[in-house]
Amino acid sequence: MSARLLPVAAAGLGLAVLFGCRASGDRPARVLFPDMFASLSYKPYDPNPVLARGQTLQLPPEGSVPMEGAPFPYGPGPEDALRAGRELRSPIESTAANRKRGRKVYETVCIVCHGPQGQGDGPIIGRFPNPPSLLAARARGLPDGQVFHIISRGQGIMPSHAAQVLPDDRWRAILYLRQLQEPPPKLTNAAAPAAAGGTP
Repeated sequence: MSARLLPVAAAGLGLAVLFGCRASGDRPARVLFPDMFASLSYKPYDPNPVLARGQTLQLPPEGSVPMEGAPFPYGPGPEDALRAGRELRSPIESTAANRKRGRKVYETVCIVCHGPQGQGDGPIIGRFPNPPSLLAARARGLPDGQVFHIISRGQGIMPSHAAQVLPDDRWRAILYLRQLQEPPPKLTNAAAPAAAGGTP
């Protein structure tokens, strides 16, 4: 560039900067590189010709785990359910607060089929077959890890509830289930007639 054109170029650049910075209200400043300013964007469910699957929303990489989750290396089916029963242990302490939260989870998610007391008499019965009573000997004998697997993967016509119930809340629901399964307190000889309306 010749020395005579240098002042002209400098003046032009100065004017471009001056007018480009004079933005106010709804009037934007002049953009020198509009491709960087107004790039094309896609919403998650929009088709996308750039990506191999043709979708903007992509599957997570294989083996990835959500930040709030943990690996669950058990597939559906009775064999993995039994293995989960042998291997899984609840990380949740049996406290009054955790049992209270477990009751909330049960009454939100489980009660519709299993009923308020776990007897398989929820309000949905009649449209679907009755689920087995959670108070039966077989249900009482299931290890906590197997119950956790059933909630997570489903069993029979019961679907997985992994999307509805966080892992820690599944364990809390199991704490409340164990509370439901506790046998009623035995009446003493002195209290039995009074409870029946008689006299001791």
